[in-house]
Amino acid sequence: MTYVVTESCIKCKYTDCVGPCPVDAFREGPNMLVIDPDDCIDCNLCVPTCPVNAIFSDIKVPHEQLRYTQLNAELSLRWPAIIRVKAAPADANDWAQLRPKHHFLEK
Repeated sequence: MTYVVTESCIKCKYTDCVGPCPVDAFREGPNMLVIDPDDCIDCNLCVPTCPVNAIFSDIKVPHEQLRYTQLNAELSLRWPAIIRVKAAPADANDWAQLRPKHHFLEK
């Protein structure tokens, strides 16, 4: 099992989840974070810290978000690790509840 960042993170990119991660499993893209499934140790520490509820265990990813399991695996190979909490984008709150927003994902 691993954890997966889903659509809610797009354009919000809150990094609160990065701080408690003991293995630096998060990767940072232009407007979203993903989790490297090879680094994730399934500790669940990141889940309660995500202000937009974007993180799920891979066996609990909502059906309409399943594509993000593979997307996390793919993008984690290309994006650099993020190991420190950063300020969210100024307009993160404006994007927090917007759906769908997959088409805004920058790879």
